[in-house]
Amino acid sequence: MLLAIDVGNTTINLGVFEGEELRSTWHLATEVHRLADEYAAVLLDLLEHQGLTPSQVDQAIICSVVPPLITTFRELCQRYFRVDPLVVEAGVRTGVNIRMDNPREVGADRVTNAVAGHRLYGGPLIVIDFGTATTFDVVSEEGDYLGGAISPGIGIAAEALFERAAKLPRVELAYPPRAIGRNTISAMQSGLLFGYIGLIEGMVNRIRKELGKRARVIATGGYAELVAQRCRLIEVVDPNLSLKGLRIIHELNKCPKT
Repeated sequence: MLLAIDVGNTTINLGVFEGEELRSTWHLATEVHRLADEYAAVLLDLLEHQGLTPSQVDQAIICSVVPPLITTFRELCQRYFRVDPLVVEAGVRTGVNIRMDNPREVGADRVTNAVAGHRLYGGPLIVIDFGTATTFDVVSEEGDYLGGAISPGIGIAAEALFERAAKLPRVELAYPPRAIGRNTISAMQSGLLFGYIGLIEGMVNRIRKELGKRARVIATGGYAELVAQRCRLIEVVDPNLSLKGLRIIHELNKCPKT
C-alpha cells in the first residue's frame, strides 16, 4: 500500500492507496513543532481504526509546503514503516511542463493538483484550491502548467476581520439569507462568502478570456464544498485531488522491477 502525505500550512491530508483505490483518508492539524513520534502515534491509531497495520504500508510519498515537516515525515516513514519516501521536489517526474518564469517558485502542492486535475479531468483546466490561501492553477489542454493566481483564503479573511476590527465578532462561515445583511453577523457572512464567490467568478472569467477558450473548473481544499454550493462556475469538487496527484506522481517515478 502507498501512504500519501500532503502537508499544508493549516492541514495535513493523508491517504492510503491500494493500487488506484483510495482506501482511507485522514486530516490532521499542521503543527510545525510536533515530533515524528507524535505524528506517528496519531497515524498508527488511525491505521488501526481502519483495520490496517504498518507492515501493509510499503511505499510512501510526501508533498509539503512547510519545509521543516519534510524531515519530520521522512523520519516517520523510515522509522515506523521502514520505507524511504519519495518527496515531490525538483527533479521528480510529474509529467507536467511548468511554463513559469521560474519553475522552482511553484509550490509542490500546486504541481500535484495540476497533475491530478489534467489526468482525471483533461484540459484546459482551472484548479481552485480553497486552503490557507485560495489558489488558481491553470493547466493547458496538453497538460502544461501555465501559471495562476494567489489570494488570501476565506479563513484568513474571516480571522483578519475579527482580529483587526475591534467591534467585529468571529463568525461562522455560513451563508446568510440575503446579500444585504441586516445585522453585523449576516453582513460579515455576506461579504466573506458572497464576496468570495464574486472573486471566483471574476477570476475564472478573466482567466478564460486570456486563454481564449473555455477551461473546466475543478475545486478542492477545505472550503471547496462550501463555496461550490452557490458558485455555478465550479463544475467538480474533488476533496482528494492532491492525494490522487501524489499517487500519480509516485507511479511515474517507480523504479522498474528487475
